[in-house]
Amino acid sequence: MRVAMFYHSLVSDWNHGNAHFLRGIASELHARGHEVLIFEPHDSWSHTNLVREHGWQAVDSFHRAFPHLSSVRYSLDNFDPNRSLDGVKLIIVHEWNEPQLISALGRYRKRNRGARLLFHDTHHRALTARQELGSINLSDYDGVLAYGASLKEAYLRYGWGKQVYVWHEAADIRTFYPRHYNAKTGDVVWIGNWGDEERTAELREYFIAPMENLKLRSQLYGVRYPEMALQQLTQAGISYGGWLPNFEAPNVFARFKATVHVPRRPYTHELPGIPTIRPFEALACGIPLVSAPWQDTEGLFRIGQDFLMARNGREMETHLGNVLNDSALAGELVRNGLETIRSRHTCSHRVDELLEIYGAIRPAVINDPVPVGI
Repeated sequence: MRVAMFYHSLVSDWNHGNAHFLRGIASELHARGHEVLIFEPHDSWSHTNLVREHGWQAVDSFHRAFPHLSSVRYSLDNFDPNRSLDGVKLIIVHEWNEPQLISALGRYRKRNRGARLLFHDTHHRALTARQELGSINLSDYDGVLAYGASLKEAYLRYGWGKQVYVWHEAADIRTFYPRHYNAKTGDVVWIGNWGDEERTAELREYFIAPMENLKLRSQLYGVRYPEMALQQLTQAGISYGGWLPNFEAPNVFARFKATVHVPRRPYTHELPGIPTIRPFEALACGIPLVSAPWQDTEGLFRIGQDFLMARNGREMETHLGNVLNDSALAGELVRNGLETIRSRHTCSHRVDELLEIYGAIRPAVINDPVPVGI
C-alpha cells in the first residue's frame, strides 16, 4: 500500500518530539513492504533551527542513522496534491501543519474517494489553545488519531471529526533498545526541552533540587533553555549538554544509572493519561525511571513495577536514592519496563492498530449537512 505522511519534519528532531514516533512508524511500514512518502515543509521551524545551530552535518547524521527514510520537502505555495499523491491509499496529516495544507488535503480527499485521510493530534492545543486551531476544517477527513483517551473525549465533546481513534505513541525498538557500557559515567540524566514555562516549577522540584540536594552526577540535554534556567543548572552542579539527536539517546541512557520524567503541566491537568514519548524511550532503553506525578488513566504501565512515581520532590529524592543504591530494585525496574514496552508499546503494535483502523474506517460523508471541524 502507498502511504503518505505529512509532518513538521522527518529529518529534524530539534524541539520536535514527534520525530521519534514518525520515524518508527515509517520504518515499520517500510519493513512490511509498504511504500511510504513523507512530506515536510521546506522551511519548517525545527529544520531551520537545527541547521542554523548545528549545520548540515546534523542533517547528514540523520541520513546515516536512517538510510531507508527520506522526505519530500515542499513549498506550500506550489504544492499540488493531485501530482504528489497519485496512487496513495492512506494519508496521515499531523496537527503541526499549516491550516492551508490541512484544508487542501481535505479538498483532495473529497475528490478522491479511494483514499483515506486521517488527522493525527499529539498536542494539548485542542484544550489549552483552541483558538490556534480555529481555522482548521476537518469536515472532509475520514477520522482523527488522538494520542490519548482524554484527547479523544475532547474531540467527541466538541464534535470535531467524523470518527476518533486513540493512537498512543510508542517506542521504535529498532533504535531504542538497551546499550551496554562497562561502567556508568553518571548518576541521573534527563532528556527534554524547556517547555515554554509549562513545567518550570516542576523541573525545579523534581529534577534540579533533587540533583543538588543528593549531590548527584547529573546531566540535562535539550534546547531552548533560557539563561535563567541555565544558571540554575550550573548552581545545582548539573551539566548541560544542549541538543541531543534523538537517535543518540539510547547511548546516553546507557552511561547513566537512572533517568527522570517531568511531564508538562497540561498533561497532568487538562489531558490525563498521556505520558508523551519520554517514558517509552527510557523504558525501551532499559534505564530505571522515576517520574514526576501524572495520571495513568488508561493503564499503559504498571506504576511501581515498570517505573517509580514520585508525588513530590522529597519522594523523588527518596526514590532516586533507592534506585541508585539498590541494584536489585534497579534491575527489576529495567526488566519490568522492557517487558511492558516489548509486549504492548512498540511501533509495530501501533502499525497493527493503524492498519486495523484503515481497514474498518468508513468513507467520509460528502456534503455532510452538519459542519464538522475546529
